[in-house]
Amino acid sequence: MANITSATANADGRIAVVGTGLVGSGWAIVFARAGLAVSLYDAVPGAAERARALIGERLGDLEAVGLVEDPAAIHARVVVADSLADALSGALYVQESVLERVDVKTALMSEIDAVIGPETWVGSSSSGIGASLFTAHVACRARCLVAHPLNPPYLAPIVELVPAPWTAPETVRGVRGLMERVGQSPVEMTREAEGFILNRLQGVLLMEAWRLVEQGLATAEDVDKTVSQGLGLRWAFMGPFETIDLNAPGGVADYARRLGGLYQSIAASTDQHRTWDEPLIATVEAQRRAVLPAAELSARSAWRDRRLMALALHKREMEAADMKEESR
Repeated sequence: MANITSATANADGRIAVVGTGLVGSGWAIVFARAGLAVSLYDAVPGAAERARALIGERLGDLEAVGLVEDPAAIHARVVVADSLADALSGALYVQESVLERVDVKTALMSEIDAVIGPETWVGSSSSGIGASLFTAHVACRARCLVAHPLNPPYLAPIVELVPAPWTAPETVRGVRGLMERVGQSPVEMTREAEGFILNRLQGVLLMEAWRLVEQGLATAEDVDKTVSQGLGLRWAFMGPFETIDLNAPGGVADYARRLGGLYQSIAASTDQHRTWDEPLIATVEAQRRAVLPAAELSARSAWRDRRLMALALHKREMEAADMKEESR
């Protein structure tokens, strides 16, 4: 097993990014921005080259808002590998970001296992499929886990680390150290659960959001506004437990005793989770397209990324101010 301290501190450690769509490209920016050499590989001809060009564009956007310096130097650290073996040669870590399908990931893991080095870790960007479903058959399985980001990872630093039953503790510690070194914010699950942390939390909110529209209690626009202009403002810098800890005079226990009954009543009234059927999907689609025509989706996505860049810069400045205040 790799020496974790020396491996994660090694600025020359190579990273292999396998699967170069939006998530894989985002990961490449994370690692290259931190000073690491990145090899891109994609089985689709020309995909890695297109991804590298997109990375250059994104780095220019990040420079424009003050989030990176010398984008050309960062871009130069990202190269396209001729083969999977070439990408993995000497790699400290592999970030797999291929299609979210068990059969695709299983086949790729067999290919990786055939050429992987004896100390290389493998993290999957899987958003809900546990590593146990696609790594059981490979010899390197003790060095495999899920490392799931929020997209784009270079703007949203959270990374969910989810071990399979056979993932070695040293692997989790090593990948956590690497993620911290490159500026990400890792969180760990003790064992696999479908959806992990992020999508289990998001899933509950989405289920209730669809229900509110389905029952005619609110429009999709007003549900979105409730989050963006309400809950989301606090959630940009606090999680749900800290939020309620600060929302009652006596802290979290006081909040739970005051409002626990209300939430229990709400839960009891919404214990049936219906499928999002086609009529409901059509209703929400119509409401969304009335606000944002389909032709404007791409432009709105770019707007979202600019807002995330501004928020990332603000949070960086506020964290620096907090650290300065604490050091006094």
